Formats: sequence, structure tokens, C-alpha cells
Amino acid sequence: MLIPVILSGGAGTRLWPVSREAHPKPFMRIAGGKSLLTQTYERALAVSNQMAPLIVTNRDYYFLSRDDLANQDVQARYLLEPSGRNTTPAIAMAALWALSQKKDACLLVMPADHLIRDTPTFYAAVQQAQILARDGHLVLFGVRPTGPETGFGYIEMGEPLTPFANSVLRFVEKPDAATAAKYLAHGNYVWNSGMFCFSAQAIVDALQTHSPVLMNAARAVWAATEIDGNKMELPASFSALENISIDYAVMEKAQNISVIPGDFDWSDIGAWSAVAEACPADSEGNTTSGDNIVIDSRNIHIESDDRLVAAIGLDDLLIIDTADALLVAHKSKSQEVKQVVTQLKAKQHQAHKHHRTVSRPWGTYTVLEEGPGFKIKRIVVRPGASLSLQMHHHRSEHWVVVSGVAEVCNGEQTIVLNPNQSTYIPAGFKHRLANLGETALSLIEVQCGHYLGEDDIVRFDDVYGRV
Repeated sequence: MLIPVILSGGAGTRLWPVSREAHPKPFMRIAGGKSLLTQTYERALAVSNQMAPLIVTNRDYYFLSRDDLANQDVQARYLLEPSGRNTTPAIAMAALWALSQKKDACLLVMPADHLIRDTPTFYAAVQQAQILARDGHLVLFGVRPTGPETGFGYIEMGEPLTPFANSVLRFVEKPDAATAAKYLAHGNYVWNSGMFCFSAQAIVDALQTHSPVLMNAARAVWAATEIDGNKMELPASFSALENISIDYAVMEKAQNISVIPGDFDWSDIGAWSAVAEACPADSEGNTTSGDNIVIDSRNIHIESDDRLVAAIGLDDLLIIDTADALLVAHKSKSQEVKQVVTQLKAKQHQAHKHHRTVSRPWGTYTVLEEGPGFKIKRIVVRPGASLSLQMHHHRSEHWVVVSGVAEVCNGEQTIVLNPNQSTYIPAGFKHRLANLGETALSLIEVQCGHYLGEDDIVRFDDVYGRV
């Protein structure tokens, strides 16, 4: 039994302003209109005979993931982390779960934010990896380099073990340009894709040998894990596990490792330059997404959400336009976009974390305008959904229904509001908003108060378990 394990999370700081902390890279739509998570999920189904994948992700991304994959015929299983702790703890927990399902299970571990369009060739590599995994190997997927890339780690391959796999001599960190060119010329180096195949028992045994403290702690975490159908909530003790990658914890120490040098196309979409390479280009090398006009420009990449962007006389630029942020950068500086996020965090600017439109389990809210003492939002609630029963210490709220029918708990009252009707909620009042209809509920919320932060909320009851 091959169980795909999808590791989904990360901040995606090099793909700001589209990727943000609350809406990271796996949820970006690239090369075909589907999110990277959805493309990875469909790839997992294609290679696993419709076995439901296990998604290891942060609790905060559970509802985003569930909504993103809502139209899949095979529904995912979720292992929810209270906080991110790198790949080793995530893989350890996935392996312990797999052993609880079937003792001879094999795991195919894939990050959620990679792009592979040549699924048949990838499928062939997975089949080859399974053969080795059944014999106790820890199998890595390498990718044959197409250029002297400095943004990837490399694996130096040793002697062939089979017609399709090699031994591993060493792992190499991201090299400089001259070293990368030497690796390319040498011919026995491959990019380290961060994908693996091994039996659940083999990786548990390897962790017990090479990282026994972490593995013993992981067993205790698994014993305390709450299971609710397809959703498994890891306890807070998970956050105490060592923050370490599986390469450092196991792969660089184990003897039973092998690498398959894959010939499938692969990209980790690690920067905007990689996004541009994944898009079809015009005769001048320009790639665009959205409503754009390009005149007398070469090798530029433009993405825009909802505004027309016009470019004239430009070369080798990235122009990324969202509702609340604009990035303009030279393509050669695409790896340095993360410095913008660092500065935003230092200034406590919310643009590092949220978009103007923020997803919630019940729908979305969009900040339309804000200033000293006020904030105006558009709130959209899905049919049958409801917000938590909550209270704010520092702000009052005024709700005006635009479309749909709202059921509102306001203090001791429960009222029904139709379009063009409103209610006022003073600070300190318990309140809840619900959409009992069959169409989306849309309303305008006006907040007033001396503090309007999203953390001014006390929840008393919530159908999504956020109390």
C-alpha cells in the first residue's frame, strides 16, 4: 500500500505579495489555474491508485486546504500540527500514523508547493522507488539539472544500485555559480527535490537509530493525538519536538539510502523567476497573468489581481500587483524578495501576513477602508455557515445587510435582517452572525473604537473549534 504524504505549509516569503503567512505558497494558482496544493493532490491520486493522501499541515491551514480540495472525488486525511517543526517531526508523525493503519505501508512524501507537469514520467519514477523501498531503502528523488542552478541543494551520486537508481555519496548545500557549473559538467550530481519514498517501518527505524530523542518524543505525541474521522489533531507537546529537516536528521547519516535521478520536469517554485518560467511566453520572452498591456519590453513577468497593468520599455523585471501591495523587482533579485517580508515584520505591518481579503472557515472578509478610530469591511458568509459567538472589548460594530438573509444574535436578542436592514452591536455585547439561507450572505461592517486589531476577540462558542 502506497500512501502519499503531502507536506503543506511554510511562509513562502520569496513569493510575496501573493504568498503570505496566512495564505502561503501551496494555495497559489500557477500554471493552469489550480493551486499548487490541488495539483500535488491530483498527482498523488494519479500515482497511488486512488488511495486517500495524508496532508500534514498547520491547524490554521486546515480550512483553507479543505475548501481548496472540496471538489476532489477522494477526500484527504489531515494531520494537523499546532506549529511548524520542519520535515522530520512531520514525517515521524505520518509514519507512526501509517503503521497504525498497515504495518507494511510505504510512504511517498511530497511537498505541496512543487510543480510537476510530466506526471507519467514521475509515476514511472515512483514505481521504481517502491521496489527499492520494499527492500528497506530510503529513496530520494533527484532531478537531473538543466542548468547551473544555485538555489537548490545537490546530491552527488555514486555507483548504480539498479538500472534506475544510484547510491548516494554526499549531500551538497546550495553552491555558488562556479561550483554549480562544475556539478553540471561532471554529470553525476542531481538536484535534491525534497521528495522521498520509504516504508513507514524503515523511516521509523532510521529515526530511532539516528534521532532517538526526537523519535521517542514523537511516539508520546502520537499516543496523545486526538482523532476525529479524517482529521487528527496533534497535541501541544508536538511543538517541543526538535526543529530539524529529514536530510540532517536521517539522510546524511543513514547507510540504506539511494537516489533515483528523475527525468521528469520539476520546479520548487522558489521565487518569482521560477513562476515566470512556468508560464507561456510571447516572442519577446514576456509572461503575464491578468489584465496587462506590454509594449517594447522583453523578459518581463507581470501578475495583477484586478487592475490593468501597462509596461513600456522594460527589460528583465518582475511586476506583481495585488489589491494592497505592489512588487517591482529585477529578475536577478527574485531571491531577495524575502527581505521585504523581513522588513514588514519588523514594522509590524499586516501585509506580511494577510491579504486585503482574508479567508475564514465561514467565508471571507475584505477591508475596504480604515483610518484612526474606524474600519470598514465587506463580510461574505457561505450558505449554512456562521461566525463564532464572540465579544469585543474595544470596538463597536454596525452591520448592514447587502444581500441574503442574516440571523443575528445581538446581546439577548436574536433577529433576522434582510437587505438594507441593520443592527448596532455595542462593545462588550456577545454577538453571532449566521447565514441560514441557500445563497451567500453579504454585509458591510463598520467598526469604531480606539483599538481595531483582529486579536480583540473573545470566543464563547464556535462550530469550527476555534474557542
